[in-house]
Amino acid sequence: MVEPEEDHEHSEMGDEERAELVGDLSDLAVYQALLEPSGVRGIVVDCGECEEPHFHDWALLRASLEQLLNDGHMRPHEPAYDPDPTSYVTWEYCRGYADGVTASESAR
Repeated sequence: MVEPEEDHEHSEMGDEERAELVGDLSDLAVYQALLEPSGVRGIVVDCGECEEPHFHDWALLRASLEQLLNDGHMRPHEPAYDPDPTSYVTWEYCRGYADGVTASESAR
């Protein structure tokens, strides 16, 4: 997953970074379609700065990634209010879940 830039100087996004971000948005749509029906509300990311988990609902994460793609940076946002940690999964969990679904569909 593309991580947001930390500084306030925003350089132009390269083709490889842009392609990775478009891929992340595509993956996010798949993950949401697969996991939201089972009650997963979004993705949790461990913050390297504050060393606390950040909980992102599907729509908030999509909006943030789209803003990064369009503007080259993300605006700060308010954290989720009193999130239930059991309703959020990691990006790696999403990837593994999607791979498992794909593998089981291919085996049929």
